[in-house]
Amino acid sequence: MHAMQYEFTLPADYDMGTIRSRVARVGHLLDDWEGLGIKTYVMRERGVNGSPVNQYGPFYLWNTTEGMNGFLWGGAFQGPVDDFGRPAIRQWTGLAFEEGTAAASAPAFAVRRSQQVPDGVRLASFMADAAAETERLATRDGAVLAAAAVDTHAWELVHFSLWEGEAPTVDGDVFEVLHLSAPGRDRLPRGRQW
Repeated sequence: MHAMQYEFTLPADYDMGTIRSRVARVGHLLDDWEGLGIKTYVMRERGVNGSPVNQYGPFYLWNTTEGMNGFLWGGAFQGPVDDFGRPAIRQWTGLAFEEGTAAASAPAFAVRRSQQVPDGVRLASFMADAAAETERLATRDGAVLAAAAVDTHAWELVHFSLWEGEAPTVDGDVFEVLHLSAPGRDRLPRGRQW
């Protein structure tokens, strides 16, 4: 599993209805993308759920690098680049994935929590704890799924979770889910990735 996210931070007075309309128009295009586990079309709106910014930031879990590269270099990614500019793309190696207690529900919110991997920790123990935290997140009421991944260049751990219903009370940046493409969700490996 490979995780990826890019973000477009938009002006404070940007009409976020434009993003909603865009996703309504094009969100279905990745509903059957080969190699894609899930893509969540997510946004944050300034002043809503604690967000300081207007931001569009799709998050992906890939089953294959071929699928990811086909998206990035095969033309599909050019649309957002043409409309918003070329963003920095963050990528993480998958640590864990779990289906949640509300796995059959449509997600309404996503939460991304990032933290630095501290210097001096035993990496095996730290990553095992991160995988266990993913499992704990998935067992909470309203959890649709939970994943953990790490960027070994920046030594950043990210937990990403999807939730049904109301905005969850977990730490991290809260995003509204506009659409979920999940052609390979059933093929994402469960549990620890090592």
